[in-house]
Formats: sequence, C-alpha cells, structure tokens
Amino acid sequence: MIKLIVLPTVLALFVLFLHFTTRIIKLRKLNLPKGTLGLPIIGETLEFFNANLEGKQIRFIQERMKKYDSRVFKTSLFGENIAVFCGTAGNKFLFSNENKNVQVWWPSSVKKLLRLSFVNKVGDEGKITRRLLMSFLNPETLRNYLPKMDRIAQHHINTHWKGKEQVVVYPIIQLYTFELACCLFLSMEDPIQLSNLSSYFEEFLKGIIGFSINFPGTRFHKAMKAADVIKKEIKLIMKKRKVDLEEKKASPTQDLLSHLLVTSDTSGRFMSEVEILDNMLLLLFAGHDTSRSAISLIMKYLGNLPEVYEQVLKEQLEISQGKEEGELLQWEDVQKMKYSWNVASEVLRLSPPINGAYRNAMKDLTYADYTIPIDWKLHWNTRTTHMDPTLFTNPEKFDASRFEGEGPIPYSYVPFGGGPRMCLGQEFARLEILVFMHNIVKRFKWDLVNPDENFKYDPMLEPEKGLPIELHPSHYTS
Repeated sequence: MIKLIVLPTVLALFVLFLHFTTRIIKLRKLNLPKGTLGLPIIGETLEFFNANLEGKQIRFIQERMKKYDSRVFKTSLFGENIAVFCGTAGNKFLFSNENKNVQVWWPSSVKKLLRLSFVNKVGDEGKITRRLLMSFLNPETLRNYLPKMDRIAQHHINTHWKGKEQVVVYPIIQLYTFELACCLFLSMEDPIQLSNLSSYFEEFLKGIIGFSINFPGTRFHKAMKAADVIKKEIKLIMKKRKVDLEEKKASPTQDLLSHLLVTSDTSGRFMSEVEILDNMLLLLFAGHDTSRSAISLIMKYLGNLPEVYEQVLKEQLEISQGKEEGELLQWEDVQKMKYSWNVASEVLRLSPPINGAYRNAMKDLTYADYTIPIDWKLHWNTRTTHMDPTLFTNPEKFDASRFEGEGPIPYSYVPFGGGPRMCLGQEFARLEILVFMHNIVKRFKWDLVNPDENFKYDPMLEPEKGLPIELHPSHYTS
C-alpha cells in the first residue's frame, strides 16, 4: 500500500524536476536581460517588500539598474520571472504595446480579490468594460457632482478638523476620501454604515498585493473575508436600488451604481450582478485609498514649504472672492486652480501613491537587444523616470514650475500610468484633491509634528506615524 502511494509521488516529483530543468536549459540559451532571479519561488520578493516598507523602493530599482542595465533588468517577484522596464523608452514600449504584444497582469492576490472587475479584464473585453466605466468617470459627467464634492469636504472639515489643536492626517483623510467615494458611487451617507465599511477596506487593502496564501491569520485570508463582507453590503444596496429604479424612487444618474444597473455596453449587454459587485469593490478601493495617500503627502509638503502654501492659498482665495458667500464650487472654479494642480502634480512625481504596474508578455519580445520570453511578467516603475536627473533637473527638489507650459516630456511623468490602461479615476482623483486643497488651506495653516516622518509602501505610500500635525485656524472661511 505504501509503495502504491510513494511511487506516483516520486514520479510526479521527477516530472516536475524534469520540467523545471528543461525550462532552465531553454532560458539559458536565450539572451535574457541581466539580473538575478534570486531564491526558488521566493525570488527577490522579500528584498522588494523590505525596500517598500523602509520607503526605499527607489533603492531596490536603482541598485539593479546600475549593476545590470539601466534599460531593463530581470528579477523574480511573487513567484514570477519579471523583466523591469526602465526610463521613458521602457514606459513607451509597454504602454504602446498594450493588447498587441503585452496585456495587463497582476499577482494572483489581485485576481482572486477583484475577480471579474476591470483590473483583470484584457483585450476587447477590457476595452468594453473601460468604456462603460468611463461613461461615468469622464469630466463631462463628474462636473455635475462637483458641488456635492465641495459640500462633503466642508462637512468633513467642520466635523473632524474644526476646534482641534492636533489631528493625525492619514486616518482622518480616509474619512473624507471614503465618504466621497461612497456618496458618488453608492449614495451611501450614513456615518455608522460608512465607519463599519471603512474598517473592512483597511483589511482588504493590506492583502491586495502579495502571495495569495488563504490561511487563517495571513493578510490575504483577512482580505478575502473583508471583501466578502463588503460585497454583501453592496449587494443589499443593489437589491434595493433595482426596486427603487423600477418604481422611479431612484434616479438613473444619481451615482455609479445606478449608472451600471441601467447602462449597457456597445453590444447592448448589461453587466452581471457579480461584475457590478467586483467593479464597485475595485472603484471604492481605488477611489479612496490612492487619494488618501496623495492628499496626506500634499499636507506634508505644504506643511514643510510655507512659500508654496502661501501661493496655493492666494490662488484659492482669488477663486473664493469671485463667488457669493456660501456658493459651492463649480467646474469653472476648478479650471482656475492651475498652480494648485501643479503643486499636486509635483507631489505625485516625488511621492507617487502607487509605484507602478505589471504586464504579461503575449509572445517572445525583443527589447534593448534582449529576448524576453512569452508569459514573463513585465513591470514599469514610476521612480525610474520621476527621479531621473536627465528628465527632471535636481529631481529630489520640489519645483511645481516643472508642470507649467507643456510640462514634462512624454512617458516621463506616469503617476496614473499611460496608454490604453491609464488610470480610470484620474479625473475623479484630480477633483477630489483640488476640492480638499481649496477648503483646507482657507481654514488652516499647520505645522508637522515630525517634519522628517518616513513614508512606506504597504502597499500604498503611507506615513509610518500617520502624519500628526498642529492646526492653526485661519479667518479665510468664505
């Protein structure tokens, strides 16, 4: 009996060994990018994560660019062989080859947590889903929600900032960005419901990138459980919304959920219930976590750079002075916030909330005289261009004027990605950030409690101590 069990096991291990040996021999015959694949399965994942947690991911990238090749190098992350593309040429190659020679790819943790959402769709299916989501997230539609965004920002500041001598920015900003996303996407405004759901998103976020080990106690297991709770809540809202739409108690244009329920794609097909749930989970997550990181970083830079703060305040006061007391922001007002957006853009260059994304090679690729095999994973990273002194003079210095006129050269500034897979929520994020900047600088000045506080990627860029600040109320409240 024991022999019958052991023999197939030995044979299976032998076949597996033979497969990997054959694969290694085949790879050795190719002119692969220089680099190292590290330890079996683990590769260099631990070094990569440690660099992220120390806020030094640029070090991981730059060391290998210098040691191997500044154009492209190989590594192994999340159990996958990966070619890291560097510089504007690398970005251009990946962005312009989308759906031709490369397709979007994410670690298995993302695939399992966000299942049928747009982030996992490729080819024509991805194009159709993107077009449907963009019919809500485009500037023409979002401009109609701008007064509501302004009202939410004012209410948030009155509730959580007014009368306080000190606040911890990172957790308190989440209250704003999460409420805004829930309001515009789900029409959810109940504070208790928002607070409960927000805590599950924290668990979800921590398990989104990494090994998908679904074992009790692991980050991924907690994220899976949190995703189930979130989707259950959204499903209840969706069930009621369907009835309300049929009975004309809800508007087809009141939020993203209604939009997805009543809008078909170009072929006349409507999203399934599972697709809507997964896409709502994706957009609620992406629509508030990346903006929370960005706004927290803006607060840090404005606290450290009083001359920049004064210029932002001057611009925002000029906008307010042209409005009636109590009048909410309109689309035309946001278009005047040119310096403020240049400031935000420079913050995103220096400290992008997300450090890059991944693709899959659809066939053997030739790049920079190297061969990159089919099914290898490809990574572009914001820091390979954002911190390049040949693209940005004195790259570590804050200089909002970089974005005046035509701004940076193509493929050098990529906090939102590029090409057909450019971030869906770019315009939503711009409005979310500018509305908050408009309101906060008129109400407060602030000092950083820890001016040199470190930020780390886990997986978003976040302050290690939450970024506590001391508030100094201003009289510019109109």
